Amino acid sequence: VQLQASGGGLVQTGDSLRLSCAASVRTFSNYAAAWFRQAPGEGREFVASITGSGGSTDYADSVKGRFTISRDNPKNTVYLQMNSLKPEDTAVYYCAADLRISDHLYRSTLEYESWGQGTQVTVSS
Repeated sequence: VQLQASGGGLVQTGDSLRLSCAASVRTFSNYAAAWFRQAPGEGREFVASITGSGGSTDYADSVKGRFTISRDNPKNTVYLQMNSLKPEDTAVYYCAADLRISDHLYRSTLEYESWGQGTQVTVSS
């Protein structure tokens, strides 16, 4: 499946952004999805994941209560609503999806087969 992430930008501390990830697939509900991020000089870290049905979600402690992952399966799109942004949220954000784990939530990059190209989020202080 091909994934196209969008919605990044330059914002100030405390602002909000919504990222979108559009999938080119017939039945998106068969795919678990997730967002990861990578800051300069750092490894790719887990942000949030969602099951294919959208019934279960998981969040990294660093974003819990500020970020919300959701999906619209008829539109083949997964979202990441980011509120109360902090400078430490600055990173390239990647969406990922996998057909094999539709009912599971994983935090490892190794579990996801398909990746989007990334979208830059910069939060100024």
